[in-house]
Amino acid sequence: MAINQEVEMTDAEIDDFLARHETGVLSLARADVPYAIPISYGYDDGEREMYLRLVSTAESEKRDFLDSRPDARLVVYDEADSVYRSVIATGALENIPPSKLSPDEIAQYGRAKRPLFEIWAQGKDELDIELYRLTPESIDGRRTEVDRSE
Repeated sequence: MAINQEVEMTDAEIDDFLARHETGVLSLARADVPYAIPISYGYDDGEREMYLRLVSTAESEKRDFLDSRPDARLVVYDEADSVYRSVIATGALENIPPSKLSPDEIAQYGRAKRPLFEIWAQGKDELDIELYRLTPESIDGRRTEVDRSE
């Protein structure tokens, strides 16, 4: 497999890509310890922000990371035929209390897809469901075309 062409995506291509997708991998880091989880998100292409609904328990590793206000990186990617696309957004997560949400933000959280059913080891009353916004300091996208005949 040889790379035929690798190009940076334009801002418009990145916005279209993020708006069409709904899942990615959120990586959090503090000191030298990483943590990565699959998530769903909603994307506001006007503000170029991602909205996430994150579920945790009080004693979970996820909660421990979120409480430390870590740096965050969201990776969204796909593969179609011989073309790979990926977008990486880097910035800080901001916890948004539901009482502070604007109507537009509520709509963005509504675009954050989730499974039609949810299975948790704990009862729902033990889960913390919090809303976050990722306002990226940088968003980079790349499109790579490969020749599979080689």
